[in-house]
Amino acid sequence: MCAHSSGAIGFPLRLLAREVYDRVVAIKGESRVALITGEERIEPPGARYFLCTVEAMPVRPGPRAETPASPAASPAFVALDEAQLSADRERGHVFTDRLLHARGREETMLLGAATIEPLVRALIPGATIESRARFSTLRHIGPRKLSRLPPRSAIVAFSAEQVYAVAEMLRRYRGGAAVVMGALSPETRNRQVAMFQSGEVDYIVATDAIGMGLNLDVNHVAFASLAKFDGVRQRRLIPAEMAQIAGRAGRHQKDGTFGTLAGTKGPAPEFSDDEIHAIEEHRFAPLTKLYWREAEPRFDSLAALIADLEAPPAQRELAPAPEAIDLAVLKRLAGEPLAGDVKGPGMVRRFWEACSLPDFRQLGPDVHARFVARLWRDLRSGHLGADYVAARIAELDRVQGDIHALQGRIAAIRSWAYICQRPDWVLARDEMAARARAVEARLSDALHGRLTERFVNRRTAILMKTLGTDPALLPVSLAQDGALLVEDEPIGRIEGFRLTVDHTASHDDRKMLLAAGEKALPRILAERAETLVASRLDEVSIAGGSLHWEDHALARIEDGADPLHPRIVPARELDHLAAPVRERLLEALSQWLAGKLAPLAPLARLAEAARDPAAGSQARALLLNLLAGHGFVARDKAGIEHLPKEMRPFLRRLGVTFGALDVFAPALLKPAPRALLHALGRDPRPLHETMQPVIEAPRRMPAGYRPAGKQAVRVDVGEKILRAAHKARAEADARRFRLDPALAISTGLTLDSWHRLLGAAGFRRLPGRTLAEGAFGPPAPDAWQWQPGRARKGRARAAPPPPPANSAFAALADLKVR
Repeated sequence: MCAHSSGAIGFPLRLLAREVYDRVVAIKGESRVALITGEERIEPPGARYFLCTVEAMPVRPGPRAETPASPAASPAFVALDEAQLSADRERGHVFTDRLLHARGREETMLLGAATIEPLVRALIPGATIESRARFSTLRHIGPRKLSRLPPRSAIVAFSAEQVYAVAEMLRRYRGGAAVVMGALSPETRNRQVAMFQSGEVDYIVATDAIGMGLNLDVNHVAFASLAKFDGVRQRRLIPAEMAQIAGRAGRHQKDGTFGTLAGTKGPAPEFSDDEIHAIEEHRFAPLTKLYWREAEPRFDSLAALIADLEAPPAQRELAPAPEAIDLAVLKRLAGEPLAGDVKGPGMVRRFWEACSLPDFRQLGPDVHARFVARLWRDLRSGHLGADYVAARIAELDRVQGDIHALQGRIAAIRSWAYICQRPDWVLARDEMAARARAVEARLSDALHGRLTERFVNRRTAILMKTLGTDPALLPVSLAQDGALLVEDEPIGRIEGFRLTVDHTASHDDRKMLLAAGEKALPRILAERAETLVASRLDEVSIAGGSLHWEDHALARIEDGADPLHPRIVPARELDHLAAPVRERLLEALSQWLAGKLAPLAPLARLAEAARDPAAGSQARALLLNLLAGHGFVARDKAGIEHLPKEMRPFLRRLGVTFGALDVFAPALLKPAPRALLHALGRDPRPLHETMQPVIEAPRRMPAGYRPAGKQAVRVDVGEKILRAAHKARAEADARRFRLDPALAISTGLTLDSWHRLLGAAGFRRLPGRTLAEGAFGPPAPDAWQWQPGRARKGRARAAPPPPPANSAFAALADLKVR
């Protein structure tokens, strides 16, 4: 066409016309190329090359039912693509009319299958027939289960339900598939095809719409069924239809294969030997008839119009076209009251043009007839108002809803896009057409997104391609937030040194994600370990007896003989590290932990002394009680009554204080060692982080405190207060004495709590005499007495009675333990 001064090509599909339009624009420029379809019209004033759908292509000058007069009515070159569609039940009569009447001044080309050759020779005796052999071969390989389908396969089904079912199974087992159906808008089909062509998915599931106008990199075509509903009945595909679809496999000089899909519900479809031979050898029975309908009927009346459209053809190679939906709508509306005033050629023509509106929604003649009737009520008196059309378009401009809802809106907006292309129907045609195309584009994007979301698991598709490769080459990376990615698709998270698979993955996907993650895990974790060691373990913490990083345990800390050097037991996640890396990390953790445990040096000295045989059994027993109490123990439980006085200086040099109520190591009552003991899990008692001298008494007493009424006092502070009381008692040198509460109050104790603390240590309060009624002056101060026998705690235990002389245990009393 581009070699001629002007030209026009008619295509069976709008997307094919658009594809070739873009190619011709690249050669000739936008100002010389036009695109004319039912829903889109780009026609520059100086256009000389016209890319059209068959229904919209210019044929010859003069008014036509399908197309108005066009400047391109007599181009130098004319071509008709897929001419064999003249035998199609719904659109065949349009192709036949173009085959018979569309002519170029210099050259006319009919492109189609060899099955139409005898009819072309009969209808156009002067035609030159040229054949083009297929460069590649097509081979039958029998049925294949879904799990055995080779990559770059197309699966063909003949109902939306079957398409969705197969696509869903491919999503679960192979990462997903592109979806192509006739009900999709051209834009959505193109987006889905582009997803397949780019390799994002390796499978495409389609209806027989794939058999025409889609050039794909398909290696294999699998038929999920060999029967379809053709609008009249359920029938088996003829071999030519099978070949049209199977021929999508292989391209140019690349061979392809075809077969059927096994493993679905019911018996697997099978090709007969004759069908396989016909497809592989590309030999099919020729067409015997082409459908025809009068292309220039009379518009004198509706009855005359219907009679002409139903008139039989004069040539034996032609057959009357089955009743298409435009004729069915015309006949239905012709019998309704609204057709009563449709008179005169102009009105009849306009009524027929309204009935010829394509049924994009594919809801059948009855539903479509109601839509046309509503449209005709507005067209009968003139044009559709811009406000009315804009409101109808705006109603459809909603991207919410599922796949079915979006398909319905796209079909409806395509109807309005067609309506807006008619300058004699819509005022402000260009503006309304642009609005309709914009809404269709938005809806198509949304539908593509829904299809991809439902039928494509990009993550699974990527892993299916890469799991068999060398683990070192697996494209796994770690994001800064800890997400483990395969080509930017998350498969899980690395938290600490633990791999957690994406919780949204299905059970089957989890196995594959785990396999992919574990292949790359040694490399990823080694990098994290080296980074952690290089950071000097700044983010590591001690909690619950374990070392933690990023809220996950790295190792468990087990008590040893030396409190400053406990044993580190690594977590199982560290087993994924190579031995040298693991050893370096554990050594770094050991050094870090030894530095953190420095505040426990006093406890280490006590532990060392407890192991020293020279300490004596009584001192060792007391030290063991202190170690068990993690730095302090109540005096009545310390076993101090058995400790020789000469051992006390030895213990005091170790930092042990012998208090009135408690025996303790003051250095271990500071916040740092107490927090460490709690974090190490050695002291299960609650922790008071700041170790204040006095706190409100909780339900569970924190470590290092003793109760004092409604308050709790740290044991070393309590001992300081009790020593002050004993000093005052000694200085008074009397049975009754007075105590100053200033020291206690300065620490935060209330008088009642002070009284309780003194009472626990054996002090008895004697309240001062109250003033007589009417007397003035300060109240008499309280007096105190020292009564150690009244001490609530610390009371000496009575010696147990000796065993009876005649008992078996009497002899044990004389034994001495060395």
